[in-house]
Amino acid sequence: MKIAISGKGGVGKTLLSAFLSHIFANSGFSVIAIDADPDANLAATLGFPHPEAITPISELDDLIEERVGVRPGQSGSFFKLNPKVDDLPEKYSVRTEGIRVMAMGRIKRGGTGCYCPEGALLQALISHLLVQRDEVVILDMEAGIEHLSRGTTKAVDKLIIVVEPGRRSIETAQTISELARDLGLNSISIVGNKIRNEDDRKFITSSLPGFDFLGFIPYDPAITKADLANRPVFSESLYAAKEVRNIYNKLMSPIRQPSVKN
Repeated sequence: MKIAISGKGGVGKTLLSAFLSHIFANSGFSVIAIDADPDANLAATLGFPHPEAITPISELDDLIEERVGVRPGQSGSFFKLNPKVDDLPEKYSVRTEGIRVMAMGRIKRGGTGCYCPEGALLQALISHLLVQRDEVVILDMEAGIEHLSRGTTKAVDKLIIVVEPGRRSIETAQTISELARDLGLNSISIVGNKIRNEDDRKFITSSLPGFDFLGFIPYDPAITKADLANRPVFSESLYAAKEVRNIYNKLMSPIRQPSVKN
């Protein structure tokens, strides 16, 4: 199972990524959680004690130069587009709660990839993780699909777009869906977050007609308190945990979820 999670900043992408990583791990799966958001707070949300000690792959200049042949920032040089990356998940990840966590860092372009040394390494690493590894891979992305290419989207089983009750969140979801379809990724579902009442739920479903909805995570102040206290969120909110468990069950259903109709 390879899952990419996207959405507007602040809607709860990392929250869902952390919950799903925890549930998959507790269900006996080997899980690699990939933080592909430049804000890089997935490890903290999972409860890793020293997230500040994790250096994103795109900032490891010596490693990038070793693998692609060019140091970041140099221009006009040839570099490898297929560098060795199969050893990186073991060498440059941390473990917490039975989950392996890696931070990718920022790349400059999406879709066709970034023609720079760090972009070449990240694209090769993402491809390796999605295509050649047999673990569950959960990719926590920024508001877009910058870390995916036309080749890697074929390995993604589900793109989940997280939305909250708000017009900008809906517009971002529609944009992400269009970008994903342009790359050939059609297995797209929506998860609503910060749902306070039935009106919030109706607003989201009516604003995104034709989309598949995996679930709706209720607003719970306990999640904010856990974040402030640097505690794993999945142990603090029983309401959210129950709904994400339902989302997990849908993902694992032998009946494939319908894709977006647009």
